[in-house]
Amino acid sequence: MAPNKPLSTSDPTKIWEVNVKVTRISKAKTEILETLWRSGKPLTIKEISERVNLKRRSVNMHMLKLKNAGYVSSPERGSYIITEAGKEQLGLPALTIERAKFILREVPAEKAFHFYAGIGRPLGVTARSLSEFCEKILSVDLESVIFHMKRGDFELWIHYLGDVELAKRLRHIRDNLTGEDLRKELHETIKARCEYLKGVK
Repeated sequence: MAPNKPLSTSDPTKIWEVNVKVTRISKAKTEILETLWRSGKPLTIKEISERVNLKRRSVNMHMLKLKNAGYVSSPERGSYIITEAGKEQLGLPALTIERAKFILREVPAEKAFHFYAGIGRPLGVTARSLSEFCEKILSVDLESVIFHMKRGDFELWIHYLGDVELAKRLRHIRDNLTGEDLRKELHETIKARCEYLKGVK
């Protein structure tokens, strides 16, 4: 994907477009789910309370209802993560084995991501899969990473691959980090996503 040629949103990801049925829940519960999703790792009641600005007793009450609904789970005593059902509640598409394989596929050369340092400044570096893209992020010039992140090019290409959730995560990273911290967070986030997708059963 060249940066001066916007990627069409009418590509193969159309096969994954589904109408996600969302159950109406309170604003506080939605905020808790979004906080858990953004974290990407288990959080304690104390941590959730601080991030959503609610008293622990209130968070405890909401967590009990969210857990009973299947939107959160507790991998360890006292810590919580969002479940796939919880992600669906936030409007993210369901993740199946077929979808995971589709996201991890190798795309044709003409649909590969082409890294640029700026408009009209190709680096001759390309990626044809999410795994290859993850590797290239570590070695490509930082100038290229910053250029594409500012434009939202990475998000567009990953959305083309079919991973709406990862594209949304990159948007969050773009708004909060710069420089080598940006590259590191990008790589760690994409690597973790690849590993997660490969483990979907």
